[in-house]
Parts: sequence; C-alpha cells; structure tokens
Amino acid sequence: VWTRQLSLLFGATVYNFSLILAVFLAGLGAGSLVGARIARHAERADLALGWCQLGLLAAIPAGAYMIGYQIPLWEVGPTFLPEVSTSRGLRFLYDIVRCFAAIGPAALLWGASFPLALAAANTGESDPGRLVARVSVVNTAGALVGTILFSLAVVPGAGTHRGQQLLVAVAAVAALLMLTGGGRRRADESVSPVVGGPPAVVFGAAVLVVSLIGVWAVPRTPNGLVALGRDVGGWDTIAAYHFVEEGVNASVAVTDSDAGYRQLHISGKVVASTMDLDMRIQRMLGHVPALIHGAPRSVLIVGMGAGVTAGSFVTHPEVERIVICEIEPSVLDASNHFAVENHAVLSDPRTEVIYDDARHFLATTGEQFDVITSDPIHPWVRGAASLYSVEYHELVKERLKPGGVVAQWVPLYETDEVSAKSQIATFVGSFPNATLWNSDFLDVGYDLVLVGQAGRSRLDGDQIASRLLNDQRLWRSLDEVGLGSTVELLQTYAGQGRDLEPWLRDAAINRDRNLRLQYLAGLALDRQDAYGIYESIVGYREYPSDLFQVSPDDEAALLRVF
Repeated sequence: VWTRQLSLLFGATVYNFSLILAVFLAGLGAGSLVGARIARHAERADLALGWCQLGLLAAIPAGAYMIGYQIPLWEVGPTFLPEVSTSRGLRFLYDIVRCFAAIGPAALLWGASFPLALAAANTGESDPGRLVARVSVVNTAGALVGTILFSLAVVPGAGTHRGQQLLVAVAAVAALLMLTGGGRRRADESVSPVVGGPPAVVFGAAVLVVSLIGVWAVPRTPNGLVALGRDVGGWDTIAAYHFVEEGVNASVAVTDSDAGYRQLHISGKVVASTMDLDMRIQRMLGHVPALIHGAPRSVLIVGMGAGVTAGSFVTHPEVERIVICEIEPSVLDASNHFAVENHAVLSDPRTEVIYDDARHFLATTGEQFDVITSDPIHPWVRGAASLYSVEYHELVKERLKPGGVVAQWVPLYETDEVSAKSQIATFVGSFPNATLWNSDFLDVGYDLVLVGQAGRSRLDGDQIASRLLNDQRLWRSLDEVGLGSTVELLQTYAGQGRDLEPWLRDAAINRDRNLRLQYLAGLALDRQDAYGIYESIVGYREYPSDLFQVSPDDEAALLRVF
C-alpha cells in the first residue's frame, strides 16, 4: 500500500523504490532492537506485544495522513529549501527523511513486534532454534500472504484507502487478543489478561472503540496523488475527475485540466492528453510506420494509453487486424473517455485486446505483424526499461513480417542527453537504418518517434499524397494534428541512425542483464533539456534524398526546412 503511494509521490524510479524499502527495513531493524530490549526486561511480553499493536492504530492512520496531506507540502523548490532542490544527493537524503516521517513509526512498531512475539511464544522451549524457526515461518508466511492479498485483491479491488483501514483492523484484532486474552511467558505461568473480571469487558470495549476510531481516522487517498503524484503543484490544476482507479499494476486516472484538455494519468504522471502536442505524437506513432510500410494488414500496439495510437490504424482501410497488448486492465476502461480521439478503436471489429506483459506476449506468440508500435511509459519508471532493451528490440524484429516496420516512442523531456543517447543507440543497434521523426510543431523538440525497418526504407511522396487525397478519414486524422499534406508530414523528419553515429559513439547500450537505461533515466527525471537534446540530434540532420521520393515542388519545400 505505502509502496504504491510513496512511489507516486516521489516518482516510481528504481532509486525511490530502493529508498522506500531501505527506510522500511531500517525501521524494522531499529524496532527489533528496541523490542528485544523490552522483551528481556518485561514481565509479560505478550502484553507488551499487545500495546505495540495498539500503537499501530495511531501509526497507520498517521502515515496515511502524512503521505496524502503533509509530505506533499514539503516539496522543495525555488522558494523552499532551494539548495536541496538543486542537489541530487541532498534531495535523496531529504526524501529519506520525508519517507521516514510517513512510515517510520509504523515500521518501528512492526519491527518491535517480532522479538516480542518470540518472547510471548516461549513457553519454556528448550531449543531456541526451534522457537525462532516456528515464529519466523509464521511471520514469513503472513508476509507472503499479505503481499499477494493486498497486491492482487485489496488494492485493485478496494483501493489504498480501504487497504490501510484493513491494516488498522488487523492490528486491532491482534491488540485485542494480546491484551484481553493474555498468553504464557513460561510453562508454569497462568494465562491472564491485562485486566480481569468485569473491568476486562470495559477494557475490551475501550480497545474496540479505539480501533474504530483508528479505522475512521485513515484519510482518503487524494485524487491528486493518484493523478499527478510528485507534481504537487499541478494537483490544483485539475478541473474534474472522470475516472480514478488503483489497478493491479498501476494507478490510473482521467481528468480535465483547467486549460480544457482531457488527460490520462498512469503511475502519477500524464501519459496522454487531447493537447495538440500530445495528440500529434500519438497519431504519429500510428500513421508514420503505417505510411512507411504502405499497406499494413496486421498491427500490434504495445501499450494502450488513451488509445489514440491504436485508433490511428482504424483510419487505414487496408488494416485487417489490430492487436493491443496492455498489462493494466484499468487503462482500457480509462481509454473509453477518449473514444472520439481514438476513433472508438475498442469497438472496432478488427481489434483484439491482449491482457499481458508485452515481453511475455511477444516471446510466446507465433504471430507476425506488418507494424509494431511501442509506446510504453517513461523509461525512468522502474521496470519500463525492459521495453527499451536490445533483447526487446530483437524480439520485436522476430515478430515482424518481411518488410515490417517498428515504431518506438522517445521522450526528450524529463530526461537528459545521456539517457536519450542510450535509448536511441539501443534501438539503432537492432535497426541500423532507423529514422527519427519529431512531433514538435516548432521543430524544437519534445518527443520523437523512432522508426525501424529491415532493409532500406523508401517514402513515396506521390503515393502518400494520393492516399490523403482519396481517403478523407485518413486525411482528417492527420490534418487534425497538422500533418495533412506530404510536406507537413515529411518535414517532421529529424535524422537517421547512421548520421548520428558520431553522437551515439559513447552511448550506454541498454541490455536485459543491466537495464542501464532505468538507472540513467532515474537520475534525470527532474531535467528539462528537450531543446538542447534535440539541437544535438538535428545538428547531424541532412536532407535524405535516398529516403524521400517526392515531386520537385515538394522537394524544394522540404529543402527550405532542412
């Protein structure tokens, strides 16, 4: 529960997951030291364990309140701890403090519970190893069952708010059992509660009341946390929430911004919207590879998002099969709020949805496709780098039909040049003739589309012009994002892999065995160097006369751009 919430608040990088785990384990360790000391001196370890569980009735709601309503206010910036905001090391240490303020008290109490449980379970056991093993097995089994239950059922079924209330209820039951039922410290001790007789009933009722207060005190998870996570300043820019769901793999939301755009949020960040720039990149991820191929019949889309990329293929009448591979079911439900923009792709009879991890699907299917377009979440999100690796690209290549085309999204924002180089060089290593296409209206860089094909590509401008002239639905889909003519489409060309060889020479290649990209990108999620990165790329761009086959008039117009 807290891993989900804190990863939204801090950013779901591999570093922040490590930070959260380290703080939690440190709390458990420190709590165990304190609990062991108490167990050595306490006359009744079982009652000490009960009081420890009672403390969780306050610590768990307090942690939920801190994560949702206090720690977001501690976000550093130009006006608050500016020296921390500009130092990566200080920011990491500061996040450790913020994390401990939220989950530290509960972690300490859970840590103290283990040695107290050992002492409470000791009924004169002559073999301490057997005692420790017995309690450890129960503790480990409980942790595994809890992890599976909360990950697969509680959080996706009831949400993190109800999940934390359930944790309070479990702690309350444990406290009630320990404090009113008692236990043995030694074999010759009698069983007695903390109070006996009629007062025990009153005490039990008091514990029950405190438990109910603890459950009630757990605050709701803020919608702003689910939607925008670490972008705390943006929480107030949302005009309306249309969909909020905490799924098995990610938290998903659909909102309207106060600027009038509809937005899709996954894992605490906007991944798609109806803003012109976002619509342009989403449409390009579908139309560019389809037009380069010329006549695709089967297409695979990795990552549904808002469905705009998948919906682009609906406007290509030659496409007979549209396969969407999406790991999070909530995303499909959210995409229905973009039915106009995605041409109602989920209702198209040619569409099939596969709920699976893309790597697993590609590795196990025997099907091949004319076009595979991949639009996973940002590579700084933990685990996403596996969809940007050499092995992934080689797997994609195996699933392409002869002459097949692959497209890959490349973000230039929330990253740095080292990370962008890694992503592009890894792709170019598998597709040496790769081309890059820029989605920015002003040709200054924001997102890129990497396109690869086995063998040399050749773009027939006359054929594209003929298709746009004779297919009004296709033309409209492109014209809505400023790509309604051959020149407008081809002038988004930003370069090709072989021209970038000097720039990519020192790039770190992202492989499955190291997933280097997620570590590089994770260090750069606060960077906004899109313009500088794009300038470096287009510095190697030349007019691709071997790629473009266009009319003299179109060529003259394109040469003025390049």
